[in-house]
Amino acid sequence: MRRDDFLRSLLACAAVGTVPLHARAAANLKMMIPANPGGGWDTTGRALGKALQESGVAASVTYENKGGAAGALGLAQFVNASKGDGNALMVMGAVMLGGLITGKPPVSITQATPIARLTSEYNVFVLPANSPFKTMKDVVEQLKKDPGSVKWGGGSRGSTEHIAAAMLAREVGVDPTKINYVAFRGGGEATAAILGGNVTVGGSGYSEFQQYIEAGKMRAIAVTSPARLKGIDVPTMKEAGYNVELGNWRGVYGGPGITPDQAKALTEMIVKATKTKSWAEAMDKNGWTSALLTGPAFAEFVDRDFAGLRATMVKAGMV
Repeated sequence: MRRDDFLRSLLACAAVGTVPLHARAAANLKMMIPANPGGGWDTTGRALGKALQESGVAASVTYENKGGAAGALGLAQFVNASKGDGNALMVMGAVMLGGLITGKPPVSITQATPIARLTSEYNVFVLPANSPFKTMKDVVEQLKKDPGSVKWGGGSRGSTEHIAAAMLAREVGVDPTKINYVAFRGGGEATAAILGGNVTVGGSGYSEFQQYIEAGKMRAIAVTSPARLKGIDVPTMKEAGYNVELGNWRGVYGGPGITPDQAKALTEMIVKATKTKSWAEAMDKNGWTSALLTGPAFAEFVDRDFAGLRATMVKAGMV
Protein backbone atom coordinates (compact mmCIF):
# COMPACT_ATOMS: atom_id res chain seq x y z
CA MET A 1 0.00 0.00 0.00
CA ARG A 2 1.31 3.46 -0.91
CA ARG A 3 2.05 5.84 1.97
CA ASP A 4 -0.74 8.28 1.03
CA ASP A 5 -3.22 5.43 0.72
CA PHE A 6 -2.12 4.13 4.15
CA LEU A 7 -2.59 7.55 5.75
CA ARG A 8 -6.05 7.89 4.20
CA SER A 9 -6.89 4.43 5.57
CA LEU A 10 -5.77 5.45 9.06
CA LEU A 11 -7.82 8.64 8.89
CA ALA A 12 -10.88 6.68 7.82
CA CYS A 13 -10.38 4.23 10.69
CA ALA A 14 -9.90 7.08 13.14
CA ALA A 15 -13.22 8.55 12.10
CA VAL A 16 -14.99 5.44 13.38
CA GLY A 17 -12.59 4.68 16.23
CA THR A 18 -11.08 1.51 14.79
CA VAL A 19 -7.43 2.49 14.50
CA PRO A 20 -5.26 -0.37 15.78
CA LEU A 21 -3.81 0.30 19.24
CA HIS A 22 -0.22 0.41 18.00
CA ALA A 23 -1.13 3.07 15.43
CA ARG A 24 -2.99 5.43 17.78
CA ALA A 25 -1.51 8.47 19.46
CA ALA A 26 -1.06 7.99 23.21
CA ALA A 27 -4.19 9.12 25.05
CA ASN A 28 -4.64 11.72 27.76
CA LEU A 29 -6.68 9.72 30.26
CA LYS A 30 -8.78 10.85 33.22
CA MET A 31 -9.07 8.52 36.21
CA MET A 32 -11.94 8.90 38.67
CA ILE A 33 -11.05 7.42 42.06
CA PRO A 34 -14.34 7.32 44.04
CA ALA A 35 -12.62 7.34 47.43
CA ASN A 36 -10.37 9.57 49.50
CA PRO A 37 -6.57 9.23 49.11
CA GLY A 38 -4.75 6.42 50.88
CA GLY A 39 -7.03 3.44 50.35
CA GLY A 40 -7.20 0.46 48.02
CA TRP A 41 -8.98 2.18 45.15
CA ASP A 42 -6.55 5.09 45.29
CA THR A 43 -3.55 2.75 45.27
CA THR A 44 -5.04 0.72 42.43
CA GLY A 45 -5.94 3.72 40.29
CA ARG A 46 -2.55 5.37 40.59
CA ALA A 47 -0.67 2.10 39.99
CA LEU A 48 -2.79 1.50 36.90
CA GLY A 49 -2.18 5.05 35.67
CA LYS A 50 1.56 4.58 36.02
CA ALA A 51 1.38 1.30 34.10
CA LEU A 52 -0.74 2.88 31.35
CA GLN A 53 1.95 5.49 30.85
CA GLU A 54 4.79 2.98 31.02
CA SER A 55 3.10 0.84 28.36
CA GLY A 56 2.98 3.84 26.02
CA VAL A 57 -0.80 3.87 25.53
CA ALA A 58 -1.28 6.95 27.74
CA ALA A 59 0.63 10.20 27.34
CA SER A 60 -0.77 11.42 30.64
CA VAL A 61 -3.19 10.37 33.37
CA THR A 62 -4.95 12.87 35.62
CA TYR A 63 -6.63 11.72 38.83
CA GLU A 64 -9.66 12.93 40.75
CA ASN A 65 -10.57 11.64 44.21
CA LYS A 66 -14.22 11.85 45.22
CA GLY A 67 -14.93 9.83 48.35
CA GLY A 68 -18.18 9.00 50.08
CA ALA A 69 -21.08 6.53 50.13
CA ALA A 70 -18.98 3.49 49.14
CA GLY A 71 -18.02 5.20 45.89
CA ALA A 72 -21.55 6.27 44.95
CA LEU A 73 -20.66 9.98 45.03
CA GLY A 74 -17.73 9.45 42.68
CA LEU A 75 -19.87 7.20 40.49
CA ALA A 76 -22.53 9.90 40.18
CA GLN A 77 -19.94 12.51 39.21
CA PHE A 78 -18.32 10.12 36.74
CA VAL A 79 -21.63 9.22 35.09
CA ASN A 80 -22.68 12.85 34.75
CA ALA A 81 -19.32 14.17 33.52
CA SER A 82 -18.05 11.36 31.27
CA LYS A 83 -20.85 10.60 28.82
CA GLY A 84 -19.36 9.44 25.55
CA ASP A 85 -15.82 10.18 26.76
CA GLY A 86 -13.51 7.45 25.48
CA ASN A 87 -10.62 8.71 27.62
CA ALA A 88 -12.36 8.43 31.01
CA LEU A 89 -11.91 5.57 33.48
CA MET A 90 -13.24 4.92 36.98
CA VAL A 91 -11.85 2.53 39.58
CA MET A 92 -14.52 0.40 41.29
CA GLY A 93 -15.07 -3.00 42.82
CA ALA A 94 -17.03 -5.18 45.22
CA VAL A 95 -17.19 -2.41 47.83
CA MET A 96 -19.12 -0.19 45.42
CA LEU A 97 -21.62 -2.95 44.72
CA GLY A 98 -22.21 -3.40 48.45
CA GLY A 99 -22.73 0.33 48.91
CA LEU A 100 -25.19 0.48 46.03
CA ILE A 101 -27.19 -2.34 47.61
CA THR A 102 -27.45 -0.67 51.03
CA GLY A 103 -27.81 2.91 49.86
CA LYS A 104 -30.10 4.83 47.54
CA PRO A 105 -27.70 6.23 44.95
CA PRO A 106 -28.91 8.73 42.34
CA VAL A 107 -27.24 6.73 39.56
CA SER A 108 -26.64 3.07 38.75
CA ILE A 109 -23.41 1.26 37.91
CA THR A 110 -25.25 -0.03 34.81
CA GLN A 111 -25.06 3.49 33.37
CA ALA A 112 -21.27 3.21 33.06
CA THR A 113 -19.40 0.79 30.78
CA PRO A 114 -17.68 -2.32 32.21
CA ILE A 115 -14.08 -2.58 31.03
CA ALA A 116 -12.01 -4.95 33.19
CA ARG A 117 -11.61 -6.67 36.53
CA LEU A 118 -8.01 -6.25 37.64
CA THR A 119 -7.24 -7.79 41.03
CA SER A 120 -8.67 -9.78 43.88
CA GLU A 121 -7.75 -10.01 47.54
CA TYR A 122 -9.25 -10.93 50.89
CA ASN A 123 -9.93 -8.85 53.95
CA VAL A 124 -7.90 -8.95 57.13
CA PHE A 125 -9.15 -7.95 60.57
CA VAL A 126 -6.67 -6.15 62.79
CA LEU A 127 -6.41 -4.82 66.33
CA PRO A 128 -4.46 -1.78 67.54
CA ALA A 129 -1.13 -2.94 68.95
CA ASN A 130 -2.13 -1.98 72.50
CA SER A 131 -5.55 -3.65 72.38
CA PRO A 132 -6.52 -5.75 75.41
CA PHE A 133 -7.80 -8.36 72.92
CA LYS A 134 -5.37 -10.79 71.33
CA THR A 135 -7.49 -13.03 69.08
CA MET A 136 -10.73 -13.04 67.12
CA LYS A 137 -12.14 -15.28 69.85
CA ASP A 138 -11.54 -12.49 72.38
CA VAL A 139 -13.40 -10.06 70.13
CA VAL A 140 -16.30 -12.47 69.66
CA GLU A 141 -16.66 -13.06 73.40
CA GLN A 142 -16.97 -9.30 73.94
CA LEU A 143 -19.34 -9.03 70.98
CA LYS A 144 -21.65 -11.59 72.59
CA LYS A 145 -21.59 -9.76 75.93
CA ASP A 146 -22.22 -6.29 74.53
CA PRO A 147 -22.43 -5.91 70.73
CA GLY A 148 -22.31 -2.12 70.86
CA SER A 149 -19.05 -2.07 72.81
CA VAL A 150 -17.11 -3.52 69.87
CA LYS A 151 -16.44 -0.81 67.28
CA TRP A 152 -15.74 -2.20 63.82
CA GLY A 153 -13.86 0.27 61.61
CA GLY A 154 -13.59 0.02 57.85
CA GLY A 155 -14.81 1.35 54.53
CA SER A 156 -18.22 2.72 53.72
CA ARG A 157 -21.42 0.99 54.73
CA GLY A 158 -21.80 -2.11 52.57
CA SER A 159 -18.05 -2.64 52.16
CA THR A 160 -16.75 -6.20 52.23
CA GLU A 161 -15.36 -5.75 55.76
CA HIS A 162 -18.78 -4.50 56.90
CA ILE A 163 -20.45 -7.52 55.31
CA ALA A 164 -17.88 -9.86 56.92
CA ALA A 165 -18.52 -8.33 60.36
CA ALA A 166 -22.27 -8.80 59.90
CA MET A 167 -21.74 -12.39 58.74
CA LEU A 168 -19.64 -13.06 61.85
CA ALA A 169 -22.29 -11.58 64.13
CA ARG A 170 -24.96 -13.79 62.62
CA GLU A 171 -22.64 -16.80 62.82
CA VAL A 172 -22.20 -16.38 66.61
CA GLY A 173 -25.83 -15.60 67.38
CA VAL A 174 -25.65 -11.80 67.59
CA ASP A 175 -28.22 -9.67 65.76
CA PRO A 176 -26.23 -8.21 62.81
CA THR A 177 -28.18 -4.97 63.06
CA LYS A 178 -26.70 -4.47 66.55
CA ILE A 179 -23.08 -4.34 65.45
CA ASN A 180 -21.37 -0.99 65.95
CA TYR A 181 -19.85 -0.36 62.53
CA VAL A 182 -17.95 2.89 61.96
CA ALA A 183 -17.71 3.71 58.25
CA PHE A 184 -14.84 5.80 56.89
CA ARG A 185 -14.58 7.57 53.55
CA GLY A 186 -11.16 6.13 52.72
CA GLY A 187 -8.43 3.75 53.83
CA GLY A 188 -6.33 6.58 55.26
CA GLU A 189 -9.08 7.63 57.68
CA ALA A 190 -9.70 4.03 58.76
CA THR A 191 -5.99 3.43 59.33
CA ALA A 192 -5.68 6.55 61.48
CA ALA A 193 -8.67 5.47 63.59
CA ILE A 194 -7.18 2.02 64.19
CA LEU A 195 -3.72 3.34 65.04
CA GLY A 196 -5.31 5.87 67.38
CA GLY A 197 -7.34 3.21 69.17
CA ASN A 198 -10.61 4.87 68.17
CA VAL A 199 -12.07 1.58 66.95
CA THR A 200 -11.84 -1.90 68.46
CA VAL A 201 -11.28 -3.84 65.25
CA GLY A 202 -10.33 -2.68 61.77
CA GLY A 203 -10.94 -4.41 58.49
CA SER A 204 -9.68 -3.93 54.92
CA GLY A 205 -7.59 -5.55 52.22
CA TYR A 206 -4.31 -6.89 53.59
CA SER A 207 -2.28 -4.51 51.41
CA GLU A 208 -3.76 -1.44 53.13
CA PHE A 209 -2.58 -2.56 56.58
CA GLN A 210 0.54 -4.53 55.63
CA GLN A 211 3.16 -1.94 56.59
CA TYR A 212 1.55 -1.36 59.99
CA ILE A 213 1.23 -5.09 60.68
CA GLU A 214 4.89 -5.64 59.77
CA ALA A 215 5.92 -2.66 61.94
CA GLY A 216 4.03 -4.07 64.93
CA LYS A 217 1.56 -1.19 65.06
CA MET A 218 -1.39 -3.46 64.25
CA ARG A 219 -2.07 -7.08 65.16
CA ALA A 220 -3.65 -9.16 62.40
CA ILE A 221 -6.10 -11.68 63.89
CA ALA A 222 -7.96 -13.23 60.95
CA VAL A 223 -8.38 -13.20 57.17
CA THR A 224 -11.57 -13.92 55.21
CA SER A 225 -9.84 -16.21 52.72
CA PRO A 226 -10.54 -19.96 52.32
CA ALA A 227 -6.89 -20.74 53.15
CA ARG A 228 -4.02 -18.83 54.73
CA LEU A 229 -2.55 -16.16 52.48
CA LYS A 230 0.84 -17.06 51.01
CA GLY A 231 3.68 -15.94 53.25
CA ILE A 232 1.34 -14.44 55.85
CA ASP A 233 1.02 -16.12 59.24
CA VAL A 234 -2.56 -15.10 60.01
CA PRO A 235 -5.36 -17.64 60.66
CA THR A 236 -8.45 -17.70 58.49
CA MET A 237 -11.85 -16.98 60.00
CA LYS A 238 -12.69 -20.65 59.49
CA GLU A 239 -9.56 -21.70 61.39
CA ALA A 240 -10.73 -19.48 64.23
CA GLY A 241 -14.02 -21.39 64.21
CA TYR A 242 -16.25 -19.03 62.25
CA ASN A 243 -17.77 -19.85 58.87
CA VAL A 244 -17.00 -16.50 57.25
CA GLU A 245 -15.39 -16.36 53.82
CA LEU A 246 -15.57 -13.30 51.59
CA GLY A 247 -13.39 -11.97 48.80
CA ASN A 248 -12.82 -8.50 47.42
CA TRP A 249 -11.97 -7.42 43.87
CA ARG A 250 -11.22 -4.21 42.00
CA GLY A 251 -11.69 -3.17 38.40
CA VAL A 252 -12.33 -0.27 36.05
CA TYR A 253 -15.32 1.09 34.13
CA GLY A 254 -15.52 3.48 31.20
CA GLY A 255 -17.92 6.37 30.71
CA PRO A 256 -21.62 6.02 29.88
CA GLY A 257 -22.59 5.78 26.24
CA ILE A 258 -19.15 5.13 24.80
CA THR A 259 -19.11 3.17 21.56
CA PRO A 260 -18.10 -0.50 21.32
CA ASP A 261 -14.91 0.63 19.56
CA GLN A 262 -14.09 3.07 22.36
CA ALA A 263 -14.69 0.34 24.95
CA LYS A 264 -12.49 -2.04 22.96
CA ALA A 265 -9.72 0.57 22.81
CA LEU A 266 -9.84 1.13 26.59
CA THR A 267 -9.80 -2.62 27.16
CA GLU A 268 -6.73 -3.04 24.97
CA MET A 269 -5.01 -0.25 26.90
CA ILE A 270 -5.76 -1.90 30.24
CA VAL A 271 -4.56 -5.31 29.07
CA LYS A 272 -1.33 -3.80 27.78
CA ALA A 273 -0.81 -1.91 31.06
CA THR A 274 -1.14 -5.12 33.08
CA LYS A 275 1.86 -6.54 31.23
CA THR A 276 4.25 -3.80 32.38
CA LYS A 277 7.00 -4.02 34.96
CA SER A 278 5.45 -1.32 37.15
CA TRP A 279 2.13 -3.18 37.32
CA ALA A 280 3.90 -6.40 38.25
CA GLU A 281 5.77 -4.52 40.98
CA ALA A 282 2.51 -3.02 42.30
CA MET A 283 0.90 -6.47 42.35
CA ASP A 284 3.81 -7.88 44.34
CA LYS A 285 4.16 -4.92 46.71
CA ASN A 286 0.46 -4.86 47.59
CA GLY A 287 -0.12 -8.59 47.71
CA TRP A 288 -2.76 -8.44 44.98
CA THR A 289 -3.78 -11.51 43.01
CA SER A 290 -4.22 -11.04 39.27
CA ALA A 291 -7.87 -11.50 38.29
CA LEU A 292 -7.95 -9.97 34.80
CA LEU A 293 -11.34 -10.36 33.15
CA THR A 294 -12.62 -8.25 30.26
CA GLY A 295 -15.52 -7.80 27.88
CA PRO A 296 -18.89 -9.52 28.27
CA ALA A 297 -17.37 -11.98 30.75
CA PHE A 298 -16.58 -9.10 33.14
CA ALA A 299 -20.06 -7.62 32.74
CA GLU A 300 -21.61 -11.01 33.50
CA PHE A 301 -19.33 -11.42 36.51
CA VAL A 302 -20.45 -8.06 37.95
CA ASP A 303 -24.11 -9.05 37.54
CA ARG A 304 -23.51 -12.37 39.34
CA ASP A 305 -21.47 -10.77 42.11
CA PHE A 306 -24.09 -8.07 42.67
CA ALA A 307 -26.79 -10.75 43.07
CA GLY A 308 -24.55 -12.87 45.31
CA LEU A 309 -23.59 -9.95 47.55
CA ARG A 310 -27.21 -8.93 47.89
CA ALA A 311 -28.21 -12.44 48.93
CA THR A 312 -25.38 -12.54 51.49
CA MET A 313 -26.33 -9.14 52.87
CA VAL A 314 -30.01 -10.08 53.14
CA LYS A 315 -29.01 -13.23 55.02
CA ALA A 316 -26.78 -11.17 57.32
CA GLY A 317 -29.59 -8.74 58.09
CA MET A 318 -28.04 -5.79 56.30
CA VAL A 319 -30.79 -5.31 53.70
